[in-house]
Amino acid sequence: MTPTAPARRATVRGRFVLATALLSTAALVAACSGPPRGGSGQAAVQLSADTPPAKGELDSFTWATYAEPPTLDYVQAFDYPQNTVLANVCESLMRWTPQLTLAPGLAEKASNPDPTTWVYDLRSGVHFHDGSVMTADDVVYSLGRQTNPDNAAAWAQVFQNVDAVTRTGPLQVTVKLKQPDSQFPQYMATAAGVVAAKAGVEAAGKDYGTGGSLDCTGPYQLGTWAKGQSIELRRFDGYWGTKAKSKKVVFSFLTDPSARTNAMLTGDVDGGYLIPTESYDRLRGSGAGTLYFGEGLSTVNLNVTSMRGPLGDLRVRQALSLALDRSGFVRTGLAGAGTVTGSLTTRAAWAGAPESVRKSAFEHLTPTAQDVDRAKALVKEAGAEGKTITVATSTIGQDVSLLATAVQAAGARIGLDVRLRTIAPNAFTSLFTDPKAREGLDLFPETYYDSVTDPLDLLTNFKTGAYQNFAGYSDQRYDDLVDRATAEYDPAERGAIEAELQRTASEQLLWIPVAEWPTAVFLNKRITGAPTTIAYMYYPWAADVGAAR
Repeated sequence: MTPTAPARRATVRGRFVLATALLSTAALVAACSGPPRGGSGQAAVQLSADTPPAKGELDSFTWATYAEPPTLDYVQAFDYPQNTVLANVCESLMRWTPQLTLAPGLAEKASNPDPTTWVYDLRSGVHFHDGSVMTADDVVYSLGRQTNPDNAAAWAQVFQNVDAVTRTGPLQVTVKLKQPDSQFPQYMATAAGVVAAKAGVEAAGKDYGTGGSLDCTGPYQLGTWAKGQSIELRRFDGYWGTKAKSKKVVFSFLTDPSARTNAMLTGDVDGGYLIPTESYDRLRGSGAGTLYFGEGLSTVNLNVTSMRGPLGDLRVRQALSLALDRSGFVRTGLAGAGTVTGSLTTRAAWAGAPESVRKSAFEHLTPTAQDVDRAKALVKEAGAEGKTITVATSTIGQDVSLLATAVQAAGARIGLDVRLRTIAPNAFTSLFTDPKAREGLDLFPETYYDSVTDPLDLLTNFKTGAYQNFAGYSDQRYDDLVDRATAEYDPAERGAIEAELQRTASEQLLWIPVAEWPTAVFLNKRITGAPTTIAYMYYPWAADVGAAR
């Protein structure tokens, strides 16, 4: 998964201002000059704010994905394959824009009359794909599914401070919070805020998300799902917003990176996100189309999944980190399109914080320079020489496989026995949702994408009981800091707390940070219009894709 635009407020009790967000200008200006340089031996890539707008409509275009979604139920939409498709079919109360700012979605206005109340005024005349009209009852039902423990929703954590979601008018929903929550309104632009028709979801029952209609409101509706092969989306002509430029989109499941690349080069597919890094040069030099890079809000990390083995000793985690050749991984695993980092969060995620806060957040973090001698000494000191560490690898792409190999090489240099376990691409997403899939693993490579433009999105993962706190880390002081940051609406005050969280996570090496990585998208010569940023996870990007000529 490589799971996972905060709003600006005039005052704590003021009205929620939709048009601005913390990323906006600062991050995008920085993006135009390429990602921040953080290590040696790295080739800079030029980041593009967007691709050229479409010049006309299409009958259809085809898109490559590395795996088939296990489900398109929005409560389980927590990984690339699901969200890349779902973002075009199901819409949320708010919308993440291609510029990574927050904008109105199915709610035309969001207001915050007091710190524990959010009021969403809905658009009128919005139709679901079955032709019925959206009401406040559908919103209450849809958000309620996220909090139902029977659904094991991936987004349940977003609703931890929600006390009640009620219909306060035919087109108005009010969310009452147990305490102020700066994150909740941001997540209403993600799959956490999706609205589906109550009648349709209930009629589908347990089959919802695996076939038939999704009963949402987006510019596309679910068409044919050929299991193991492809998903087809059809343009929804009753869409309330701007009509999609292509009548049809076909998502082709190509788990082999070479097959995915060849399909783009031959024109069997027109484009794709998550381009295999080993294919960057081939695609750039092919003349078949254009490879773009955009803001990714993504960091490549090693997710510590178990503290029961050798990694339960901080010294062993430190040793692995010190022995890791990050620069070599960026050159090979990311084909130079990344930057070495000792930070779990991207710099762009802090764009809205004051300079003093940004400086504090990136001081005294995980060292990125190799120090094999010190690493050997730490392993010996911990009594971990010869101990076994099991790391997941996969053929999804060399960003995963080469990082796993780099960990194995680092372990060998310092006296650890690092073993690799290969996970099939279609099963890799299970590492995030199924504890049984993680049994026997100590680490796995993860490209984490922020789902909102706030560093707390990642840093919350180490709170006791958090969705991705797979290693079971628990520290009351850290939990208290997360709660304080969550309750703080002022960006500067919240940023100062988040900087302290970042330093704690770094000191404890709860995940091992490796690199920042931009978003990559390839478009062949017949199509254009897809956003270059990570916004495609929640923004109906396919509706913007049309004819290049």
